[in-house]
Amino acid sequence: MNNSILVTGGAGFIGSTLCDYLLRKSNKIIIIDNFNDFYNPQAKINNITNMKNLMKINYISDDNLIIEEGDIRDTIFLTKVFNLYKIDIVIHLAAMAGVRPSIIDPLLYNEVNVCGTLNLLDLCNKYSINKFIFASSSSVYGNNKKIPFAESDSVDSPISPYAATKKSGELICHVYNHLYGFNIACLRFFTVYGPRQRPDLAIYKFTSSMLNGKEISIFGDGTTQRDYTYIDDIVQGINNVITWTNRNNNKYEIFNLGGSSTITLKYMIERLELEIGVKAIIKYLPMQAGDVNVTYANISKSKEILGYNPTTNFENGIHKFVKWFKTVPLY
Repeated sequence: MNNSILVTGGAGFIGSTLCDYLLRKSNKIIIIDNFNDFYNPQAKINNITNMKNLMKINYISDDNLIIEEGDIRDTIFLTKVFNLYKIDIVIHLAAMAGVRPSIIDPLLYNEVNVCGTLNLLDLCNKYSINKFIFASSSSVYGNNKKIPFAESDSVDSPISPYAATKKSGELICHVYNHLYGFNIACLRFFTVYGPRQRPDLAIYKFTSSMLNGKEISIFGDGTTQRDYTYIDDIVQGINNVITWTNRNNNKYEIFNLGGSSTITLKYMIERLELEIGVKAIIKYLPMQAGDVNVTYANISKSKEILGYNPTTNFENGIHKFVKWFKTVPLY
């Protein structure tokens, strides 16, 4: 076995795809997930079922996967998990996600994303676990005027509570690196998509509506741009970060994990129309508070230090997503 890895949020979109990969690499995986109702929990349950089926097909021992259902705000639960298992690395993906919902309930986002992260770092210190990977977000850049976004750019002007909690998480990680010599990587994900994508995200919602002849709502005039990053490229990036944590000590780094290109909302819909074979019925609505105009990752640092190299372009990624979407139940 390579590592014993604790993955918070391991039943979700990114987490379950990552765990599939890590299990095939002979790692022992301990998943923490609270299976909450932010979206239908059945999606996460199906992700776990698929993971266990993959293990059977690949003759991976049941002992290599442990699932602990609980909340990262619950320090009694977390302490039990840290007591029970030997942990080499923590990959912290669990969070309350989404810009718009964070505006509605900022206190919840602070409790989960900030306090939950602090709980994990504190326990890592108590149990002498000094390798920590934190899932941050491109949202920390706000409406950055410099394009593409580099890790050295100022992130002092977030425009949503979600973005603010992610920057707070990065800062707390820096504190633990400074005080205790943790080896920490903060990963700024740029609009991850692909099979198992969360049902609340645009590509999933648009695909579902278009296949069912329903209208889709877009905010603004369709010219907003996102750096869409295919899930397999994100998993490759995280795996490279694990290698980085294993060969370094007392390092703190921030890495962009993006596709290094931008796609307009209009073009995204056009590609979905092409793949699905139907014309979208579009309802235009005003821009939403907290939404940024563009995201665009400068990945030169990640390429140089991690060997990160995204290989799936948007056209191929959308083709793979729609093909997967047609095989799964809707939530």
